[in-house]
Amino acid sequence: MKIPSKHIENAVDQMASLPGIGRRTALRLVLQLMNRSNEEVLAFSDSFVEMKEHVKQCKTCGNVSDKELCSICLNPRRDHQLICIVEDVRDVLAIESTDTYKGVYHVLGGIISPMDGVGPSDLSIPNLIQRVEEGQISEVIFALSATMEGDTTNFFIYKKLKQFNIIISSIARGVAIGSELQYADEVTLSRSLLNRQPFIV
Repeated sequence: MKIPSKHIENAVDQMASLPGIGRRTALRLVLQLMNRSNEEVLAFSDSFVEMKEHVKQCKTCGNVSDKELCSICLNPRRDHQLICIVEDVRDVLAIESTDTYKGVYHVLGGIISPMDGVGPSDLSIPNLIQRVEEGQISEVIFALSATMEGDTTNFFIYKKLKQFNIIISSIARGVAIGSELQYADEVTLSRSLLNRQPFIV
C-alpha cells in the first residue's frame, strides 16, 4: 500500500509496531487521529509520555503503580499472607475483575521459556523467595498459563518453596463455563476430570 506522505508512513509504522495491529488497522487509526484537533492529538501523545515517565513497578509485587507500592499492596484489607503468582500485569487485571480474590500478588514478568531465551534469572523469582523467607506468607497460589512453559515455571518455583512451611496450591483448570465438551482439548478435559469437585444441588 503506497502512502503519499512520509509523515503518515512513519506514524503508520509506529502504530503497526504494536502487537495485534496490522498496517491496514494502523492506517485507519492514524487517519482518524489526523481528523482530530491539535490539542486532542497532543493530549493523546502526552498520555503515553507521562505513562513512561511516571508509572513504576511496585517494589514488593511487581504490579504497575504510580508510587513505590501499588494500591493492592498498600490495602490493609487484603490478605497479605496469601500470594498469587502471575505472569504479568494483565493476569492481575483479569483476576481482579472477578472480585473474588482478596490476597496479594507476585508478578514474575514472564515465564521460563528456553526457546525465547527466558530463564529463571530473567524473572523476579528471588524477590518471591525473599517474601516467603520473611515468614509472613501462609499460602502461595500458582496462577500461570496452562502451558508447558507455565508448568515448567510452576515446578521450578515449587522446588524453591517446598522447604518452607507454607501451603502451595494451583488454580483449578478445566472446561470453561458455556463451552461444549466436544471442543475441549485433551489436556483441559483430563485436568477437568482430575480436578473434579463434589456435585452440590
